[in-house]
Amino acid sequence: MFIQPEWQYKQENGSAMHQWIKQKENPLPNDVDIILYGALLSYSSKPSQKALYPTAFRKAWPSFQSYNLDEQVDLRSLAVVDVGDVAIHETDRMLSESAIEAAAENLSTTYSKSFTCLIGGDHAITACSLRGIKNAFPKDRIGIIQIDTHLDARNQEEIGLAMDSPIQQLIAAGVVEGKHVYNVGLHGFFNSPEMIHYAKEQGIHMITLKQMRRDGIQLTIREMLRQLMYEVDRIYVSVDLDALDIIFAPDVPAATPGGLTAYELFDILKLIGENEGVRHIDFVYADPKEGDLRPETVKMGVTAFLQWLTGIRLDYRNRISKKGNAMIR
Repeated sequence: MFIQPEWQYKQENGSAMHQWIKQKENPLPNDVDIILYGALLSYSSKPSQKALYPTAFRKAWPSFQSYNLDEQVDLRSLAVVDVGDVAIHETDRMLSESAIEAAAENLSTTYSKSFTCLIGGDHAITACSLRGIKNAFPKDRIGIIQIDTHLDARNQEEIGLAMDSPIQQLIAAGVVEGKHVYNVGLHGFFNSPEMIHYAKEQGIHMITLKQMRRDGIQLTIREMLRQLMYEVDRIYVSVDLDALDIIFAPDVPAATPGGLTAYELFDILKLIGENEGVRHIDFVYADPKEGDLRPETVKMGVTAFLQWLTGIRLDYRNRISKKGNAMIR
């Protein structure tokens, strides 16, 4: 089901990211807080071309330390385990999507108390991952927070399998309800009237970047999480890096002017990490159409991932503090 990642490290003690994140097949469930895995499915029309980002993501680890100076937390207290990449088919995209679905189901079942994090690849993996999670928890209502410039809800019947229809796929299959989908970061001239009509018809919550900045990003994200916690059993977050302004993500093909700043994305992910209802996350769509990924884009994605972990660590710390105060009383 999984293959060893192209970029691996010797297991040793230390504070650099490649030292405290463990790369291990089949870890024991009680030894894992966060399960990390990759999917090499690429948006490229060439079936044999694999996604570059999961490998580049791991390759950048030695550049990052475990300590978040801004929040004064050390992430080494979190047990993060990288189990490798989903073994996708070299030429058959449908088999590859089925493999990602099966992997997500297996991890969600085996590590039911852990957070799962998927590194991609194109946005099709979001639909695959969520189908697998639904298979693992068929009775659970699932909510989606999609951080994206685009709605990604094109009619699949018209375009066939494509990276920009995962939300439509999931709603059509009954995996999620439109009213449980929150799309944040929308802006500009990048969604068709037909797609906007579909989103309204399905009850998708469209939160524009302009609206979020006007109302306050922290207030908007906290209210969205509060509402979803009331409506669903588990929350899935999909981080499409094209939500960033193009100056922050130069290798992301669909990045646009006027998107999120790096600081805004980092703040959003910290807030999301602080909410224990968010059990699953993915980071997708960083691959360039040609050439290699530049360090700027890779480091942006790694920092976003670490900000999410920071939120989880802060949540753990706050809960321990509250428990201690309750015992004192």
